[in-house]
Amino acid sequence: MRPSPAEIVRTLVAGRLPGLVHVAHRPGPHHVRHVTDPEGRVLLLVPVVSDLAAALRPTDGEDDAALVLDVLDLPPAAGAPPLGRAWISGWAGRLDGEEARRAALDFAAVEPTGDLLDVGTRFQLFRFEVVEARWERAGAVRRIDPVAYAEAEPDPLHPVEAELLADLADHHADQVTGYLRRQLGLAESGNDAAPRVVRIDRYGLVVSYGRPARRRARLAFPHPVADHAELARLLHPMLCRRAAAG
Repeated sequence: MRPSPAEIVRTLVAGRLPGLVHVAHRPGPHHVRHVTDPEGRVLLLVPVVSDLAAALRPTDGEDDAALVLDVLDLPPAAGAPPLGRAWISGWAGRLDGEEARRAALDFAAVEPTGDLLDVGTRFQLFRFEVVEARWERAGAVRRIDPVAYAEAEPDPLHPVEAELLADLADHHADQVTGYLRRQLGLAESGNDAAPRVVRIDRYGLVVSYGRPARRRARLAFPHPVADHAELARLLHPMLCRRAAAG
């Protein structure tokens, strides 16, 4: 088991990674603070006085602006394979009144920034439904069905993946190395670098091992994990030989 392309795109655009916005027929791109709401719609938090606000201003009788949100994955550790790049497009419209207040709550659930208190004065919220989604990785571009995108869920571990990897490397290195060697059937050798976990998602671990050319393998969890707490329970046997024997 591994994340589907739709899940990867939802994870990339969830709001934890920097985003760029390209507005049709306008100069750009523009850096943007964004999140996705539970339905996968994109929310943009835009300063009232900014080039992006000017680019999103309706023209020629159009109420909404056509745009593309571009999000590139930032690998959480050295040697970690990137998830690629997400491109999603739609028609963004400004939110006012009660719609803006509800959208601010959705935004705060992902990124609780104090600037949301100034929506309507110093900041504006824009929202768009995804009408087209593409996933780019290793030079190949794949179109993602918008319905599959909307039904997918972002990975719950992605926001804390870097911290999880650092904790495994800094505090449990010997236990993790032993566990990975046993799972991969690797004998201890002075010529081989120790295997290490380079990515974690709700479906399992991506492991880097071997020398001189590093190889990668995926170790799947028995079932997808729902959150950090469930991951900790699942990894306990890996970090405690006594628990594993029991």
